[in-house]
Amino acid sequence: MMRTLSAFLLFVWLPLPLAAQPASIRLTLADAIARGFEASHRLAEARAREQGAQAALKGAHAADQPIVTASVGYTRTNHVQEFALNQAGARLVVYPDIPDNFGARLSMQWPIFTSGRVDALERAAAAESQAMSVEIDTARADLRFEVVRAYWAAATARETVRVLEEATSRADAQLRDARQRFDVGLIPPNEVSSLEAQRSREQAQLIEASNLRESAFIELRRLIGAAQETIVELADSLDTAASGAQDSTALIREAFDQRPERKAVTLRLGGIEARQQAAMTGNKPVVAVGAGVDYAKPNQRIFPRQGTWQDSWDLSVNVNWPFLDFGRTRAQVAEVAAVAAATRERLAEFDSVMAADVRQRLLDLDSSQAMVRAAADAVRSATDARRVVGDRFAAGVATSTDVVVAQVAMLENELARARALAGVRLAEARLHRVLGRP
Repeated sequence: MMRTLSAFLLFVWLPLPLAAQPASIRLTLADAIARGFEASHRLAEARAREQGAQAALKGAHAADQPIVTASVGYTRTNHVQEFALNQAGARLVVYPDIPDNFGARLSMQWPIFTSGRVDALERAAAAESQAMSVEIDTARADLRFEVVRAYWAAATARETVRVLEEATSRADAQLRDARQRFDVGLIPPNEVSSLEAQRSREQAQLIEASNLRESAFIELRRLIGAAQETIVELADSLDTAASGAQDSTALIREAFDQRPERKAVTLRLGGIEARQQAAMTGNKPVVAVGAGVDYAKPNQRIFPRQGTWQDSWDLSVNVNWPFLDFGRTRAQVAEVAAVAAATRERLAEFDSVMAADVRQRLLDLDSSQAMVRAAADAVRSATDARRVVGDRFAAGVATSTDVVVAQVAMLENELARARALAGVRLAEARLHRVLGRP
């Protein structure tokens, strides 16, 4: 009986902690970027704006198409005295008293000539639609850089915690050995207290680094749309092979061709120029044709009025020419021309800043790679120094102060190497962002 009850309780309670365990995902940098694209509200907003621009383009394209309108109406008027004529003994009612008026009309308006205004506005709408499409690429590039930066920040924090954990383990081992030596009278108490102080400092650093690591993973989870309880395991390492020298001139040309922001400004400049052409048609003639069919009771176009349903139709050609607008068109053209000039200056400024930015990012990448090489040499030197000092301390010819100094130097150099590796990754990400690479 007790076995059955124990098995039942095990069956009931065992799935509960398993269900409470947080999910775990293993992420490469490419996976993190893809998940960031899928979860981004910023990209969703950009897509919605693109859909609005495409709808505006469809509206501009339909501006030179005919508009067909159907309308019905009812009007109640006051009673009036009938007007009638007597002809050859017969009474002819010319204007009867008909207070109930019903009407239905089907009409069509078609602008067949607009002096190029509709075509220009359609080109402007097309340019804006294309610019909004490019804005999505800009948002993707910004989001990609944010995800890359958060990914490597998390990787750097993870590496920092690893280095501090190893340093704390070494400090613990060194402290145990020092206490044993103190117990047998081989070293004075101050050497033990020095090692204890160093161990406490490293533990405090480890706690701080752990908190920074969690903060970095909080930001990464937010960007990839993962729940904050999710355990994220980073698959990519900070270690990277140094890239060779790169031609700044070729990279600047690549940036001119690839940067989505520049494409968007160029497209919008084309749209502004098209709107300028549309504004120049403000005092040009517009020709439209119209047609309509009326079915009314009474029909106001038929004389004399009769209280019966009657139909009629009309066909018209209308020319609208505002040849004198007292400078309104000229002012609109000047306004749009000023906007176009400002956009050209913005594009020129963007080009100059981008060229300088490419060169600066190359210098940053070169400096970061040099820091990695220097940090690697420093770590090898500090490792050798710590090993030698440890051997001398074991032989009794070195003090705990020497051990602490060597331990601190090795720890600082290992942390500097982790920061240098992260610097290379971030410098590469900044260079890719400046170049507009996907």
